[in-house]
Amino acid sequence: MDNYVVSARKYRPQTFSSVVGQGHITTTLKNAIRTGQLAQAFLFCGPRGVGKTTCARILAKTINCTNLTADNEACNECESCRSFNSGASLNIFELDAASNNSVNDIRELVEQVNFPPQTGRYKVYIIDEVHMLSTSAFNAFLKTLEEPPAHAKFILATTEKHKVMATILSRCQVFDFKRIDAGDIANHLAYVAQQEGVTAEPDALQLIARQAEGGLRDALSIFDQMVTFGNGQLTMKLCLDSLNMLDYDYYFRLVDHFRKGDIAGSLLLFKEVSDNGYGGQQFLTGLSNHLRNLMVALDPATHKLMDVGQTLGTRYGEQAVSCGLPLLLRYLDIVSDYEYRYSKSNNKRLFVEVCLMKAAALQNPTAG
Repeated sequence: MDNYVVSARKYRPQTFSSVVGQGHITTTLKNAIRTGQLAQAFLFCGPRGVGKTTCARILAKTINCTNLTADNEACNECESCRSFNSGASLNIFELDAASNNSVNDIRELVEQVNFPPQTGRYKVYIIDEVHMLSTSAFNAFLKTLEEPPAHAKFILATTEKHKVMATILSRCQVFDFKRIDAGDIANHLAYVAQQEGVTAEPDALQLIARQAEGGLRDALSIFDQMVTFGNGQLTMKLCLDSLNMLDYDYYFRLVDHFRKGDIAGSLLLFKEVSDNGYGGQQFLTGLSNHLRNLMVALDPATHKLMDVGQTLGTRYGEQAVSCGLPLLLRYLDIVSDYEYRYSKSNNKRLFVEVCLMKAAALQNPTAG
């Protein structure tokens, strides 16, 4: 157990080409290395878990590599790369501004900057969560950031770009990291599952990717949790149960009841959901998302907006065609209105039931 390493660390990218979903960043950095047009300071901005610190470390390793590949990647074989990979590099300094945010911490860093590296070409300073620095610390850093020695490079990272002083922003090349596409995350999870000998259903991986909301680190953390719970077997049902999410099948069945004008079937299905411990707000939100996916599924060009696996996507497409856009819009109009007003209702169970009856009555007006 002492040797266990979480997937987010075990499979952390070691080269630009292995970074997931940030091609616009890695391509620019590799071109800068190739042409020798490296800025003295970089600011990496974006949500948590999308690769900011990872790219900072790869950049630091690559610019000190003595034997770059033809694709301007670190060789991982020279002395500089080996020392970096083992955590023994004397040229890379990492500072967490969340806990080292005083003016004295920055002054100590500034004093170190003046000393050239004993080996290698650059001393690289990575400052994570840079927005946490105090105003006095920012001010103490300005001059060094603007005119550092030729051997020094700074890479700042933050999840809150708007909190970084404008005078700092103007001295850096700013790179905006984006949330990673669910498809890219699912593909990476499939690779990790294969490496770990885990049997995983594609739809389960897609579900984890959607739950992570664009953060690869979060996705890998959820993946580890699910693998442990499932003892190496990763299924859709296991993920739904563990993440306290409603099975897609409930919503497919419910919309089928709507199409038939089956009010009784709709109410009984909601009772089944309630008996399994799910609340009305969660149920209505899930139903809204389901109806939205059905509308997206009407046009093959927008299928990728669903963020679901191929099997589930086909099922959405079939049900969408059977309903048609006008009916789906009427369903969504009713459900969205009730979802919005749910928190203000006193009898929440009855409130959801009225919503379902109205939707089902669209196909059976006499029932109302």
